[in-house]
Amino acid sequence: MGFSWPKAAAVGIVAGFLSGLLGIGGGVIVVPGLVLLLGLDQYSAAATSVATIVLTAAAGLVAFGVNGSVDWGTALIVFVGAAMGAWAGAHYMHKIPEYVLAGVFTLVMAVASVRMFF
Repeated sequence: MGFSWPKAAAVGIVAGFLSGLLGIGGGVIVVPGLVLLLGLDQYSAAATSVATIVLTAAAGLVAFGVNGSVDWGTALIVFVGAAMGAWAGAHYMHKIPEYVLAGVFTLVMAVASVRMFF
């Protein structure tokens, strides 16, 4: 599958909109979009998703920060833990087979969707 600017832009628009609207990580949309629509492997999709999250999160932060919705103390604590976890996950990702990563991603999304529904 070749690279497609329109598909990549569509993945970004949908991910950004849902991220801002629902407070979800853009990776929930970006990773499947990069794998299914753009043909990236699971490793590249995860790494590319993380790269896009920086600016997506900054845009959302500006919008939420302006209206006073951010709990800065909680955000700082979560950031520290998330940064350490992200480093560890990125460090060990290539030691895990791609099909296992895809399976874990699918399982996490399924569990989260069921938990949020009920």
